Amino acid sequence: MLEPNVAPGVHRVEDAYTNWYLLEDGGRLTVVDAGVPTSWGSFTDALSSLGRSRSDVDAVVLTHAHFDHVGFAEKARAELGVPVWVHDEDVPLTRNPMGYAHERGRTPYLVNPGALPIMASLTKNRAFWPPPIADVRTYSDGVLDVPGSPRVVFSPGHTYGHCSLFLEEHGVLLAGDAIVTLDPYTGGRGPQIVARAATAYAARAMQSLDAL
Repeated sequence: MLEPNVAPGVHRVEDAYTNWYLLEDGGRLTVVDAGVPTSWGSFTDALSSLGRSRSDVDAVVLTHAHFDHVGFAEKARAELGVPVWVHDEDVPLTRNPMGYAHERGRTPYLVNPGALPIMASLTKNRAFWPPPIADVRTYSDGVLDVPGSPRVVFSPGHTYGHCSLFLEEHGVLLAGDAIVTLDPYTGGRGPQIVARAATAYAARAMQSLDAL
């Protein structure tokens, strides 16, 4: 589902309860996060709806490298020839997106009634089986030299290298999973950090809200 221009030149796409974005600047595009593997179809549909082509894409930037954020990143890298950017600390996750650190076991959450529809949708869309990313470029801080010029806001806790992206010109913060309004592990709604089943260091995640 494409929601164009949530802010000027910022286009939101939602697949399987997961948000990712297209940043449009001077006719060029940055993909922020890469949804689930089946999001590739949403990506090509979004380009068509926006009157853009695959050749307009310059980069993929990941807020973090969990399985539901890297879905089509490797396909974009291989087929479009664009770099995939990720924070230094999340590079290991790009090779094994399901190998993430977490404070609590995941199994009890997977049978939570509130989480069942979300987990079913993620499974249907092959979210748990994204291809590893063969090659990445790393960032740590500053303003990224990609369309939209997002400024890196280091916000670890959900993963060790989680970053949010601030689009200063538009007053927009793409928070990744530093804060969410729907927890896929509990089904809980409202502003919160993600359950410890998918959070590496919950206390650090709470501290990162100050940076946001």
